[in-house]
Amino acid sequence: MMPMTPGLRHLADLEVELAAPIELGDGPRGKRRIIPIVGGKVTGERLSGDILNLGADWQTIFADGTAELDTRYAMRTHDGATIDIRNFGFRHGPADVIQALARGEAVDPSLYYMRTTPRFETGDARYSWLNRIICIGTGARLPDGVRITFFEVL
Repeated sequence: MMPMTPGLRHLADLEVELAAPIELGDGPRGKRRIIPIVGGKVTGERLSGDILNLGADWQTIFADGTAELDTRYAMRTHDGATIDIRNFGFRHGPADVIQALARGEAVDPSLYYMRTTPRFETGDARYSWLNRIICIGTGARLPDGVRITFFEVL
């Protein structure tokens, strides 16, 4: 018997507010920078609330322009639970598109690839189901933030 093909169910949309990047310079794996996460909103039927001013994206930009995204931040739900979010992924695309993003221009997200694998952790029993689900995210880089949609893998 073959395993079932997984489906996707919408979990939430995030509007993540970012501060200016802190440039670390070139490291052994590529250009390093830290981008502070300073707030935002989470909206969804099963998960909603505010992104806290607590966290950052520790990015590595490889020689080919691919950005390795490594974020850790937290949210407070509309009903008071605190949830830790760790989100790992990649953003890449044609050189001219990536350069436009780097200049802070608004770019159609269909022109580049931005996918992530978020993991959640909470001690709040109302949201304990988040501790044991697999999700994927699809995102868009905005001039002063990120828009990302999380889907639960069924």
